[in-house]
Amino acid sequence: TQNLVAGLAELGKKVMIVGCDPKADSTRLILHAKAQNTIMEMAAEAGTVEDLELEDVLKVGYGDIKCVESGGPEPSVGCAGRGVITAINFLKRRAPMRKTSTSSSTTCWVTWCVAAS
Repeated sequence: TQNLVAGLAELGKKVMIVGCDPKADSTRLILHAKAQNTIMEMAAEAGTVEDLELEDVLKVGYGDIKCVESGGPEPSVGCAGRGVITAINFLKRRAPMRKTSTSSSTTCWVTWCVAAS
């Protein structure tokens, strides 16, 4: 998925990758760093996901690719899908997007304004 996202960025597309891997390392290569903090981790620290801003969770990596990791609940506390749903709902409210491509572990998104160009 990271190669696909990098290729889209090299074609001039503005792309966001939303990592849905429980290890929160889906964006690691794009960011040239260790796994980033997840929306679920930051929401737990802040109190709720509503207390977060897009700038809190979004990192920018290779080719100006926007990166977000969803994360999940603590082990044995809940379903990992809850983190993905929470992250997607947060992003829909903060930065409306159109889904363009999906792989088994990661979803790629392109913003509305770029999709039209």
